[in-house]
Amino acid sequence: MQSEWFECKVRYDKTLESGLIKKTTETYLVDALSFTEAEKRFIEEIEPFMTGEFMVTDIKRARLTDLFDSDDLNDDKWFKARIAYISIDEKTAVEKRTVQNALVQANDFHRALARLDEGMKGTLGEWVIVSITETAIIDVFKFKAATEEEQPKIKKANDKPKGKNK
Repeated sequence: MQSEWFECKVRYDKTLESGLIKKTTETYLVDALSFTEAEKRFIEEIEPFMTGEFMVTDIKRARLTDLFDSDDLNDDKWFKARIAYISIDEKTAVEKRTVQNALVQANDFHRALARLDEGMKGTLGEWVIVSITETAIIDVFKFKAATEEEQPKIKKANDKPKGKNK
């Protein structure tokens, strides 16, 4: 199943190092099936890190075809890469470009470019990078399947309670 990504924004009072309190809006990316699920999952993910009140101010669909994340702790930024896949129409011999978006985690533009090149190795067909821009995304919350203990127990209609039958 293809991932569906949602860009979620949260507004809260952030305490700065100087002790001042400043209203801040941060952007995150959530993997979900719907807007409702995205909001629920987003709140579950950020709530432990929030002190005081916060408000989800925006949720919108993010059109992404690929996500290249990193295990390197220095890669603390997210870059949006626009990639054009090139094909030739056999009948007219005209070049056709299909542009898609990918998200790349890196610490700077040059590393994002290198990670994108590495991630695209083995791609069938020709492609070119149209642009790479740094985003405001703070973190990405991928879907995690629930463990057996976390899944709700479903009671079958014909299950009888354990114990003596009368």
